[in-house]
Amino acid sequence: MALVQIEQIFPSLTWRIRHEVMYPDLPLDSVKLAEDFEGTHFGLYLDHKLTGVVSLFHTGDVYQFRKLAISNQVQKSGLGSMLMEYLLDYCKIQKASKLWCNARVNAKEFYYKFGFHETEKTFFKDGFDFVVMELIITNEEPTAHENV
Repeated sequence: MALVQIEQIFPSLTWRIRHEVMYPDLPLDSVKLAEDFEGTHFGLYLDHKLTGVVSLFHTGDVYQFRKLAISNQVQKSGLGSMLMEYLLDYCKIQKASKLWCNARVNAKEFYYKFGFHETEKTFFKDGFDFVVMELIITNEEPTAHENV
């Protein structure tokens, strides 16, 4: 059985996988975000090899994830879902009220599984159609009922 670990990583470690998976025909610099060094980045390691990445940014309690990418040879194996679950747990711990992303239209079914819904905001960039998707995060603690 494969060993999977997810941990916070340095921004520059995300660039290789972003490039290979998302924009292999563009220069490496095209996957570097101006705000990379202000974000929190997570790496998914499969048998100690960096295999998936995602970057998280926030303004107040509203979080945006960007550049979620899993190496091509292991896509559709559940690793993206593991990384997404980790991200959702992290956002709950941070008391986020909302998590959103610019989803490629051809990947929106993936985000539906986690409770995201489409907004009316769509755009076209770098050869892809995108839709803004968001998830409202509830952070309520379960209510304790006293015995009377």
